[in-house]
Amino acid sequence: MRLIIRAYAVFLLVCVIMILATGCQDTDKQLSAPEGPKSDDGIKIGLSMGTLNEERWQRDRDIFVARAQELGAEVIVLNAYNDSEEQIRQTGYLIDQGIDVLIVIPNDADKGIEMVNMARKAGIKVICYDRIIKNANVDLYVSFDNIKVGELMAEALVKEVPTGNYVILKGSPTDYNSTMLYEGHMNILKNYIRRGDIKIVAETWAKDWAREYGFQCVEETLEKGIKIDGIIAANDSLAAAAIEALSEKRLAGKVAVVGHDADLSACQRVVEGTQLMTVYKPIEKLAKAAAEAAIKMANGQEIYIYDTINDGKYDVPYFMIQPIPVTIDNMQSTIIKDSFHRMEDIYINIPQYQWPKE
Repeated sequence: MRLIIRAYAVFLLVCVIMILATGCQDTDKQLSAPEGPKSDDGIKIGLSMGTLNEERWQRDRDIFVARAQELGAEVIVLNAYNDSEEQIRQTGYLIDQGIDVLIVIPNDADKGIEMVNMARKAGIKVICYDRIIKNANVDLYVSFDNIKVGELMAEALVKEVPTGNYVILKGSPTDYNSTMLYEGHMNILKNYIRRGDIKIVAETWAKDWAREYGFQCVEETLEKGIKIDGIIAANDSLAAAAIEALSEKRLAGKVAVVGHDADLSACQRVVEGTQLMTVYKPIEKLAKAAAEAAIKMANGQEIYIYDTINDGKYDVPYFMIQPIPVTIDNMQSTIIKDSFHRMEDIYINIPQYQWPKE
């Protein structure tokens, strides 16, 4: 009888141990499992783009979408074609689609606040990508240091042409980046202007970043018989327009022109000698960072950002990436090394024996 009782006790003990072990295994699995999506339907992100006209925006879109999809999210991309009212209407559509996070590249820094208010009313987090929305207090701003971009452009130009007549082709007046770029230019130029070393002989805004404004400004300045020694163009598209106007007077390569974005055509002009420099902004880092931040926001995870930028009224969390100046001297160690563009594409118009050694 004692043997039976002892055997039964051992059996019960084994059962208890097995139950406890099973429970511990389940707990371990729960603790180590990756954090899942916000709902059974997964995460849905709305990407509202003010434009896709420039090469760089197409690259931003493709990298962002690819990274978000890698992380299991669905992305709805809409292009407003530089129409602010259309972008507001599209925001309503994205909200109706049940997005969890709204990523905005605003066409208009002032009107964009309406999009933010719409999203907030629906309980949706908002990230401004590359372009800030003024006075909106968005949840996060992901961009490059645009004042620094402007400074790098002006520094390169004054190093090459420390005295003479300058033309400044500013960006879109509704894009706050244009203001920051111009602030960067003037941080460098103001002392040269005050001393009389540099004279600004013409400047213009380019509505919607349209290149024709740049072409017209340079063309009209030259037709007035005014000598131009240097041109600061707010992006590479405007730089291309300026160089086109210079070409008509056989001045391409004789007037120093700077731009930014590191478009393929701009890199080609740099190595060909018609554009002095461009500014490389590592878009892959920016787009991936924005996608990862959106996923975290959708999952209610904390995002630790220590920099801020004032949007005119509020200090907004600011994920900032530093830009890189690019000339013919460091094209290989920056653009080509990062596979942003291929050497054979950049040097397509240059005899191969003149290509840099890999």
